[in-house]
Amino acid sequence: MMAWGKRIFLFLAVNVLVVLTISLLLNVLGIGHYLTASGMDYNALMAFCLVWGMAGAFISLALSRFMAKMMMGVKVIDPNTGDPRLAELVQTVHSLARSAHLPVMPEVGIYDSPEINAFATGPSKSRALVAVSSGLLQRLRGNEVEGVLGHEIAHVANGDMVTMTLVQGVVNAFVMFLSRALAFVIVQALRSRDEEREGGFSHGIYFVVSFLLEIVFMILGSMVVAWFSRLREYRADAGGARLAGRENMIDALEALQRTFDEGVKETQPAFQNLKISSRGAGIFRLFSSHPALEDRIQKLRQIA
Repeated sequence: MMAWGKRIFLFLAVNVLVVLTISLLLNVLGIGHYLTASGMDYNALMAFCLVWGMAGAFISLALSRFMAKMMMGVKVIDPNTGDPRLAELVQTVHSLARSAHLPVMPEVGIYDSPEINAFATGPSKSRALVAVSSGLLQRLRGNEVEGVLGHEIAHVANGDMVTMTLVQGVVNAFVMFLSRALAFVIVQALRSRDEEREGGFSHGIYFVVSFLLEIVFMILGSMVVAWFSRLREYRADAGGARLAGRENMIDALEALQRTFDEGVKETQPAFQNLKISSRGAGIFRLFSSHPALEDRIQKLRQIA
């Protein structure tokens, strides 16, 4: 309970920090006054939305390693550890990183969870973190672990963290812009003739309408981000096959498939977009950050 309280407090504190930082940046740049007496300044609105969308995404990226460690309890492994199992894990990650020509060896960590999973995060190829669950080390064979790690190193080598941040930032900006611009048009259309003559404008109605539209556009935007994320997963699978061997990569995905079939409970669902796999069925696959495991395995089998 204490751990969850600490994580919630940390999450709220970081978000307050992000909001304050962006607000200060907007004030310094003199951006944010897009509703004027004569109507809406669309150029100012676009600048406002770009700053909020992109700055928020990149601040989150900059804090990604720190947040992953705090929110998931990741413990970074000392490369000189005396634990042979953990030492082998670090050596495997570093070997794959050298094969991928990473400029700096990533940090290697472990977090306590019964699930079989792993993730990579960090603001750049030189400041990456690769973490695995304790369940992965306990239940997977050596070649399967190597396949999982190859996939995560491929994410780092492909620069997927930065790419997905850019995609998320652009989508955030468009969601904010479209919801506010369309809300202004709707409120203007709903104004009565008397209000038109008096030049009245209901900021309260505008706020409610823009809030509702933002929810709708956020749902649609999350589908776009999820689609792009699924594409990067196929690419990381191919990269993992090159680094760790195709059969090792297939064995790793099949092990994950068996885990899902057994119904092993997953923890920290908020971090599913970082991991090697996640669930999704029916229409919810449109919102899944990962393709179905059977599809990923089939694509790997088709690689010559």
